[in-house]
Amino acid sequence: MVVRTAVVGAGTVSRAHLAGARNNPDMELIAVCDLDEDLARERAREFGTMAVTDFTELLDELDCLHVCTPVQTHFEIARQAIEAGVAVIIEKPATVTAEEVEELQALSRDHETPATVIHNHLFYPAVRKARELIDAGELGEIRSVDVLYAGLTPPDQVNRGSWVFELPGGEFEEGLPHPIYSILGVGGWPERDDDISAQTVLSRDYEDGFEYDQAQAQYVSADGTLCNVTMLSGTLPQRLHVITGTEKSIVLDEINQSLYEIDEDYTSSVIARSKKSIDVSLAQVTSTLENAKSVAVSRFDDSWEAETATDSHCAIFDGFVDAIEDDAAVPVPLEQSKWTIRIMEEIRDAARPRREERVAEAPAGQEPREDEPSVATDL
Repeated sequence: MVVRTAVVGAGTVSRAHLAGARNNPDMELIAVCDLDEDLARERAREFGTMAVTDFTELLDELDCLHVCTPVQTHFEIARQAIEAGVAVIIEKPATVTAEEVEELQALSRDHETPATVIHNHLFYPAVRKARELIDAGELGEIRSVDVLYAGLTPPDQVNRGSWVFELPGGEFEEGLPHPIYSILGVGGWPERDDDISAQTVLSRDYEDGFEYDQAQAQYVSADGTLCNVTMLSGTLPQRLHVITGTEKSIVLDEINQSLYEIDEDYTSSVIARSKKSIDVSLAQVTSTLENAKSVAVSRFDDSWEAETATDSHCAIFDGFVDAIEDDAAVPVPLEQSKWTIRIMEEIRDAARPRREERVAEAPAGQEPREDEPSVATDL
């Protein structure tokens, strides 16, 4: 079976989806859709497919739809596709609210139509390796997971488009799903909404009145793991995971895709402490060599297997084909996306007092921007 596929939304992120659908031997790229006809045609020429402006015209021909539009439009597009029996791959975050994700979950079950979300950082090579070690039980019981994402884009800069300015945290908020789903994918999900807490900071004033540019969230997973994620803008980039188990611990650096294991007591002596520096250095060198080998192989091996080994988007596309064809589990369950958005909602709630202060201070007749983003009309 060849999975007939289209991409709706021809913006920046669509290129990863169009390339993956074109290169996947089990997918046939039917079309790219965007309300901006010129942009749709540009992407269509680039990837050798058809351009349309109304994705609903394609639903009868499709097995799978990639949703790459602004987040405010995700729910309605995914709903229409699922109700038509078309599987959906949704860019992160899946929707604006957790309630919308729950509705998509119900629709997916009722129509027996798979749906997944692009949580691609969980499919980076080093992160995959860490998850494999956890699943194999090599770390013992996981006691804590700490994730630091520093150097995220400030609220007033644009990467994805001007629609991000409708979010309480602007461009900064648009990037938060990555670190949040990363900790959920490694540490597990909360058991209850009440298990989540969050704090935010607004480090400086912005002309557009954003509510926060630093955030931290904590929860206890259903398995009793302490999970903490810290997200900062306006700093040098860092993407670190510290995963502590009863038998072994892992320190993972997403930027250089290095991973080193802590499996002995380095505090026992001066010699042991010195040995830790050597072990860390060796682990980093080994990771660098492995990464260099993967890059070298990918230059000479253009097979789909090599692409899925190194490209996190393609790894998700590959797994989703199995879900469509063979009823396999989807690469990213909607439940993980629901908790991602629930944590984001908790962060927005933590920042809300600043909005209430602005409302109180605003001149008579001048209303600040609403907390909930409006529905964008530009795909």
